[in-house]
Amino acid sequence: MTRVAAIDCGTNSIRLLVADVDPATGHFAELDRRMRIVRLGQGVDRTGRLAPDALERTFDACREYAAAIEELGAERIRFVATSASRDAENSDTFVRGVLDILGVEPEVVSGDQEAQLSFDGATKELVGSDHLDKPYLVVDIGGGSTEFVVGDDEVRAARSVDIGCVRMTERHLVRDGVVVDPPAADRVAAIRADIDAAIDLAEKTVPIADAATLVGLAGTVTTVAAIALGLEEYDSEAIHHSRVSLEQVREITGRLLASTHEQRAAIPAMHPGRVDVITAGALVLLAVMERAGAAEVVVSEHDILDGIAWSAA
Repeated sequence: MTRVAAIDCGTNSIRLLVADVDPATGHFAELDRRMRIVRLGQGVDRTGRLAPDALERTFDACREYAAAIEELGAERIRFVATSASRDAENSDTFVRGVLDILGVEPEVVSGDQEAQLSFDGATKELVGSDHLDKPYLVVDIGGGSTEFVVGDDEVRAARSVDIGCVRMTERHLVRDGVVVDPPAADRVAAIRADIDAAIDLAEKTVPIADAATLVGLAGTVTTVAAIALGLEEYDSEAIHHSRVSLEQVREITGRLLASTHEQRAAIPAMHPGRVDVITAGALVLLAVMERAGAAEVVVSEHDILDGIAWSAA
């Protein structure tokens, strides 16, 4: 058993996970998980430099995380950062600051490494669980894109396509800055056409239909699971590794398509920030399940952060 600390530093947020991990047995015990919004990438596209305020916010979070890591006695630390944090002209300031505070350098991983870390985070705990068949298809439905990764113990193929829930909502369901709902049939058909075209593109790289088990990640999938479970409030433990059938996803998607903003906001487990984009996200999930021939989706609350922890062990 190894106590590890994993840090995932992105453009907008920095996250920490401290866990006891044993890769040999598959044991994973989470001790601390937290997130801070630091906006490290603020203005980088425009200036090519990391802003002093953004650096200080990030370093402040690192100091908080360093205290938590020391208190819990983590033996190993792995810090993974976005390429923007290393491509900026003053990236050495960022690297030096992280090294001084945490004793490790931020590491920028390749696209293939990122896919493997995300895949491991989502699937490691599934090994031997309820006799789930391999290969797995891990689908991460984000705001701007959806990632498809197929593998068993290792990633076989991965592809990212531009059909996130926010992108589909803004492209097809917004008029004069306001989400129009319930959406007209032609708008729904346009979303489905975009989704189907993107899945066609993903299938050129990823053998989606070959997967035996579909594993779904991120807010769209976990929210649909919360609705399917009838939760009165969001419950991560109840959602993690729950299973939602194709029939349930189809019924929930139909319900969301027929709903107003107020009706979706009244769903007990619905996060306020997801009210306007959940319908498009559910359409993505439904299309993926239909294309994959999946009778159900296994829902995971774990992602690249958990994969970093596994790798550190």
